[in-house]
Amino acid sequence: MKKTLFIKNTAYLTASSLVLRFAGIVFKVWLAARIGAKGMGLYQLVFSLYLLAAAFATGGIPTAVTRLVAGESALGSRDGVKKILSVAFKANLLISAATAAVLIFGANRLSLFLVGSHDAAASIKTLSLCVFFTGVCSVFKGYFLARRNAAPLTAAGLLEQFSRIFITAVTVAAVYSKGLYAVCAAVFIGDTAAEFIAAAYLFFRYRADRKRLPEGDRRYEKRPIKALFHICAPLSAGKYLNSFLRTAENTLVPKALSVFEGKNALSLFGAIKGMALPVLLFPSVILGAVSTLLIPEMSEAKQRRQSGLVRCAVEEILHAAAVAGFICAAIFAVCGHKIGELLYKSDEVGFLLTALSPIVPLMYADSLCDGLLKGLDQQSFTFRVSVSDSAARIVLIFFFVSRTGIAGFIGIMYLSNLATCALNVRRLIKISGAAADLKRTVIIPVLVAAQASLFSKLILDIFSLSDLVYIILLCCVCLPVYFLALWLLGCMNFISLGRIRPHKKYAAPITGTSLIK
Repeated sequence: MKKTLFIKNTAYLTASSLVLRFAGIVFKVWLAARIGAKGMGLYQLVFSLYLLAAAFATGGIPTAVTRLVAGESALGSRDGVKKILSVAFKANLLISAATAAVLIFGANRLSLFLVGSHDAAASIKTLSLCVFFTGVCSVFKGYFLARRNAAPLTAAGLLEQFSRIFITAVTVAAVYSKGLYAVCAAVFIGDTAAEFIAAAYLFFRYRADRKRLPEGDRRYEKRPIKALFHICAPLSAGKYLNSFLRTAENTLVPKALSVFEGKNALSLFGAIKGMALPVLLFPSVILGAVSTLLIPEMSEAKQRRQSGLVRCAVEEILHAAAVAGFICAAIFAVCGHKIGELLYKSDEVGFLLTALSPIVPLMYADSLCDGLLKGLDQQSFTFRVSVSDSAARIVLIFFFVSRTGIAGFIGIMYLSNLATCALNVRRLIKISGAAADLKRTVIIPVLVAAQASLFSKLILDIFSLSDLVYIILLCCVCLPVYFLALWLLGCMNFISLGRIRPHKKYAAPITGTSLIK
């Protein structure tokens, strides 16, 4: 791995992700202020259908393109890369066309199933164009990740997000007086236009970048269709089935909640999915960028049989996820109510942020492990885990949420995240041969995070501060105390990704339980 290039790309993706996440939260705060928690619940219901359609349009193509282009760029030629991209685009076009046809001709029935009327049909038809451009962007994303060139993705993401915000603001203002369903359709018009702009930009960047590919008539991957299918099949099957189950879950939750919570059910659903979860996941942008960039690195290291490098990367990334996750959970636990009041003027969202804070480390670690496992050709395992998790959640929601309400749904989220995180971490450690140091990775960070956050809270509670000032000062006090304490205790080397390099200490093969051959 070229350390400088890796850090540069991580910086690109991290900076853009921070801006995009922040802009996304601001946008959702703006939207929530206009349509309320009930409107956000309605939007999330229709958006769950978009996620299902986008999953069908992209499948496992981005990951497959990343892995195949990474190998072809290192050991093949320009023609080989172009052949892989050609096959990927044809597959994407075929799947996107089929998905769009289902959305267009089934819009009325899908709307009736989701919201009980035909009012959401316009939004669903708009999605038919959006999913095609989403698929195109996903292919280019896989290509640029394989090329270790995150700059085009950063620019495309920023262009897409700010185009979405501008176009959506204009369209929402134009139809605001026509009701929630018209606003929902306007939001998806903005999404479609933004995806088109991003796809067009990435196309021109790809045409410029492919000139830098190595020339010659070498072909590392001689059968790209078969190779693409080998990687895509389990990933796509998992993504399709898991997305279908997630959509079924999202439609089931409001109905189950309505039995216990009454008319407040849709508002609670919108508060969790559309308001609380985006805030909880906001700090994970750095880990997400690292996980995304490590997919081609893990794939290439596996092909070169550099199992020591894989082991080192897994140890460092798991430690980073734990260190970041525990302090974020502690901050949300002590000032979740203030964050909810500041962003949404809602005690309900504040309660949810506090109640869900303990699962933050699990969500962060699970997301990282999923990306690393896919880079190590473990997509079949992640498929089984994700499908089993989704099926279990639906069963539990069906039987318990109608009897226990929002408390039961939060409990299901705890069980789900704990189970999937444990399974993925265990598998990752097994195939990589990484050492699991619970004291350094879990026990000490948990204790230090709790003490640092409580210490900061005790100091700040003395003063009468606004919510914004309180949150900023708590982070300014808590974070330095936390990281300094970990460093003094020998549990923090500021996430030395510099260790992940082709050195004989890490390139040597390992024995034992590793499945990397």
